[in-house]
Amino acid sequence: MTHPTYPLRQLLLDDYRIDGIDQVMTPALAIYPDYVENNISATLRLVGGDVNRFRPHVKTAKLGAVMAQYVARGVRQFKCATSLELITLIDVGAEDVCLAFSLVGAGAQRLRALAETHPQARISTLVEAKEQLAPYIGSKVGVFLDINPGMNRTGLEQARLDDAIAVGRAAVDQGIEFRGLHYYDGHLAKHAMPERTRLAHAGYDVLMRIAHAFVKAGLPVGELITSGTPAFPCAASYAPFAAGGDFVHRLSPGTIVYYDTNCYDALLDEYGYRPAAIVVSSVISHPTPTRYTCDAGHKALAADAGVPTGYPIGRPDDQPAAPSEEHLPVDASSLPALGSTVYWVPKHVCPTINMFDAALMVRGGKIVGVEPVTARGHELPVWPAR
Repeated sequence: MTHPTYPLRQLLLDDYRIDGIDQVMTPALAIYPDYVENNISATLRLVGGDVNRFRPHVKTAKLGAVMAQYVARGVRQFKCATSLELITLIDVGAEDVCLAFSLVGAGAQRLRALAETHPQARISTLVEAKEQLAPYIGSKVGVFLDINPGMNRTGLEQARLDDAIAVGRAAVDQGIEFRGLHYYDGHLAKHAMPERTRLAHAGYDVLMRIAHAFVKAGLPVGELITSGTPAFPCAASYAPFAAGGDFVHRLSPGTIVYYDTNCYDALLDEYGYRPAAIVVSSVISHPTPTRYTCDAGHKALAADAGVPTGYPIGRPDDQPAAPSEEHLPVDASSLPALGSTVYWVPKHVCPTINMFDAALMVRGGKIVGVEPVTARGHELPVWPAR
């Protein structure tokens, strides 16, 4: 296991230690709102403090209380992945929400119903083909055309310009509000930041040509949405986005609200992010003289990003092994006492948050409240209630 040298090894356990944690059942999720504020500020600095350039993705935030921290900072436009996240955003005062997921069938009908019952919010979604427009004809739902920049997960291939314009024109002709273009380049995360930036900027050159082709064809491109956490520094440094003109560009990172070990990158560290969501575990066993086990298996620390599933604050030389459902074995030269506490920075924080029903809210080492993970999971599959 190789740990980065900064900032994780420099994290101070005293900055995360929670008074009275021995009275809390573990594993427990702890959110540090002051560190959330720090991470929001770090992101806004990258766009010159312009909240209009920021469309955070709340798939990571999940808590209505944390989404409300964005709103309190003046952020009004958001991106989400589920209808439950959308409802939570509207409840905390979001004015503009893009449900950035390819909806079909009952999911699309549910979105249409939410737009009708929440007219105070501007609601939109993604499409990549003309047949996906049908559920939104005559509705208040707007659409963004999803462009595939090479990630090959969703979207219309960026080389298919004529087809892209045809989808945009079909939306306008059918009275659907065409909002602009969506371009998620998360596949660039595998590259070191200098190469990532070069490749991202080359992709943004293509996106700009697509946007200008739409304008030339008489189609509105009010907004370009790009860049989750891996590529958002690249988009922030791309001058044509800042120049604006016919559209506004907005960045949509999600993970940075809490940070995790997957976020680690020397360039990102320069901006002052710090972990704001921690899984608190207890040492439950000493199965060998050089191994201890915590109650933080892959039902507490998400394992989809591989082993190690987290980083133990203040124990930089410990070697977490592969977890089972409830157990996390750790090899170490010195063993923490049975019943003692280990604080973990998740490797992949987004699904980790989604596994908890509630979070401890911690300020200055004190538990100041317990908040529900409001948008955990999905809505009931049958609606309306019968």
